[in-house]
Amino acid sequence: MSGVCSIFSQVLGVFSRAEFERAVSKHRAEHHARGFSSWTQMVAMLFCQLGRAQSLREICGGLAASEGKLRHLGVKQSPKRSTLAYANEHRPWQLFQTVFEQLLGKCQGEVRGGKKFRFKNKLLSLDGSVIDLSVEMYDWATFRRSKGGVKLHLLLDHDGYLPNYAVIEPASKAEIHVARKLVLEPGTILVFDRGYTDYRWFASLTAQGVYFVTRQRWNSYYKVEKELPVGEGGNILSDQLVMLGHRGYRTGVAVRRVVVRDPESGKEFEFLTNKLDFAASTIAKIYRDRWQIETFFKALKQSLRVKTFVGTSANALKTQIWTALIAMLILKYLKLKSTFGWSLSNLVALLRQQLFVYRDLWTWLNCPFEPPPALAGLYEQLGLGWSSS
Repeated sequence: MSGVCSIFSQVLGVFSRAEFERAVSKHRAEHHARGFSSWTQMVAMLFCQLGRAQSLREICGGLAASEGKLRHLGVKQSPKRSTLAYANEHRPWQLFQTVFEQLLGKCQGEVRGGKKFRFKNKLLSLDGSVIDLSVEMYDWATFRRSKGGVKLHLLLDHDGYLPNYAVIEPASKAEIHVARKLVLEPGTILVFDRGYTDYRWFASLTAQGVYFVTRQRWNSYYKVEKELPVGEGGNILSDQLVMLGHRGYRTGVAVRRVVVRDPESGKEFEFLTNKLDFAASTIAKIYRDRWQIETFFKALKQSLRVKTFVGTSANALKTQIWTALIAMLILKYLKLKSTFGWSLSNLVALLRQQLFVYRDLWTWLNCPFEPPPALAGLYEQLGLGWSSS
């Protein structure tokens, strides 16, 4: 076991310190700083996420309790509570967005294996999730009369189900305003729910060469231009080319309207898409896979700290959300590199217990229920044997 540092230290090894320091210089994050580095701030906030610390006191106390192991983390000493609070409030949250983008590229390089769909187009899902806040504590994030909140808008890449893009906006801002600012590569297939319905935006996506798949609103107006053939006795009830818009406005772009019956529930679902050459069943399967972004939001809120916060300013809140997204990328990276079939919930729970254990990270990831070599030898000497069951 000699020469092995803590698992937390090895997890931090996925970051390039040189790239991190370039990001610090780019955002001038340590301008007028006195001794407290941005690296120490990030280590503390990642400990908040991976160690499930509930407050600034728990973050600083947890690191202080492991004082002798902090050297391996690149941290000279545990931060003071007031120092960490000041850094979260004043140092630019954009630094952690840049670190997120750096780590995303590394994760994308580890995505392997066959694709779920046969087509080669990039498949992305777009959605937003509201994070509720107390209006008394977060008066800058007033959402309704008696509640506050921010909304995390996310673009999920279905290759590895990695968060491709994220933006944090006031909860009162409509989702479509964020969607209109997206710049996507031609040939991309974008999946989203009915909350993003905007016929002019649909026409803009088509002009850019971007394909979309979405649900049709119950009160939408359209004119059937052409009926496309469908098989008899199947779950595809209708396949049409339609013009969207009300009587006084038309997009000028024909889209497909596909009606599918769910064989399990018997419910009918109406989809709209500008991808004209895919089978109707493929369109339905693409939209069904959009559920992965809902799963991502659920895992983010259940496994990491994005529902309660250790600071009340907008900068501190965004810093914590971005470090949560960085922590999620770390977990995804460890899953991609491991040969063990981890679920995300099990990985984050067991990793939390092992953060300051001195053991080889990759050996533990691949065989999490096997004893360390030193313990295994001790069991053999005592004649106790070992069982992973």
